[in-house]
Amino acid sequence: MSNWQDFEDILKKLQLDDAPAGGALVIYHQGKKVVDTAVGQALPELPWSSSTLSVNFSIGKGVMATLIAVLVSRGLVRYDVPIATYWADFVQNGKQDIRLQDVLTHSAGLFDITSVTTDANDLLDWQGMTSKIAAMPVGVPRGQAEQQYASAYSALVSGWVLGGVVERVTGMSVNDALDTYLAQPLGVSAELFYGVPESLVAQIAKPERYFYELPTENTPRRKPVLKPDSPETLATLAHLPAAQLWQPALGDAPISTAAVNRLYFDTSRMNLANYKNALMPNSRDGLEYHRSDVLMACIPAANGVSTANALAKIYAMHANNGVVDDKVLIDADTLSQMRTVHTDGFDAVMPANMRWRMGFHRVFSLQNTDAAYGHMGYNGSVAFCDPTRKLSFVFIHNFDTTMLNDIRQFALSEMALGIAQ
Repeated sequence: MSNWQDFEDILKKLQLDDAPAGGALVIYHQGKKVVDTAVGQALPELPWSSSTLSVNFSIGKGVMATLIAVLVSRGLVRYDVPIATYWADFVQNGKQDIRLQDVLTHSAGLFDITSVTTDANDLLDWQGMTSKIAAMPVGVPRGQAEQQYASAYSALVSGWVLGGVVERVTGMSVNDALDTYLAQPLGVSAELFYGVPESLVAQIAKPERYFYELPTENTPRRKPVLKPDSPETLATLAHLPAAQLWQPALGDAPISTAAVNRLYFDTSRMNLANYKNALMPNSRDGLEYHRSDVLMACIPAANGVSTANALAKIYAMHANNGVVDDKVLIDADTLSQMRTVHTDGFDAVMPANMRWRMGFHRVFSLQNTDAAYGHMGYNGSVAFCDPTRKLSFVFIHNFDTTMLNDIRQFALSEMALGIAQ
């Protein structure tokens, strides 16, 4: 029977063949921090800890969704009101009826970044991108005629839409609003950013290939490569606590990275054209997110920088029904709206039924997690809560992987969910 103390050893085992890279894991249960552990190096001279800054990709979408929920609770904005009410220019090209809830549940048809720009460096220009987003048309996913998709994941576009609304209803920059309405109440200022100050760039965790040379605009972007499982990796996976769930689901098939990943994502149904159009302005490649200028830009859907400590406090607040230190950040009515599942069916971009709430997707698990929600990041980092279990879970890392070829998050989250039953 596993317990919270076992996570330190399990996290070390999950370095697998990727040392010296590592990550941080923070878990709250029933309002108490029960796990705060880390392994490996964030940078050559910086060991990982729960206070290490890291670019966590789409985990920042859950942070933005939380900020929006706080603003809804404050009466500054509503989920069910057209965005053009707050942002007049957004009315262009037939978007006059699109509401915040349509964008947050990825059902607005605003997913195709290639309809906005085909130059990845345009993404660094906040004002330019918000103007382009206001003028963009609504799109239809490829294959919609053959399959009725429930949603189309707005991997990049959603960040400028939501951030543009935040600016207009608060009168602040996105970063200032994030700090004022979320970071300060949670006591995590200087741990949450959409665009970091230049002084912090050198402190952000990076994959090992950047340990000795910071990427520049001319550095080729190399996508993570799926490595075959070594015998040592296979032996480790077979003896993880989560293997007790994986093996019955796999039947006679042996446990491997690819086999386990298929339990959570059906990549055979992925529409590659939609995936590229949502994530890559030129349909071939994306930004190098560890470049200094990219880290300092405001790209809310993709380059959120945060610590495991800050993310865990956000989701501990969610797990505690919107309350932190006896202060209500998200009221009961907003929380109810935010947690309601709005889509139930396959996504046109992601190879799964995402069951979108207001900016959050379901927690991928073989256990009962109907009430759980959160957001994973491109590299396989993840942050979520399960209100029924009173659980907040965060795992962030600098392993050179993607969510579609790495199973560390599933090994750790399945273990936590089982302990917190």
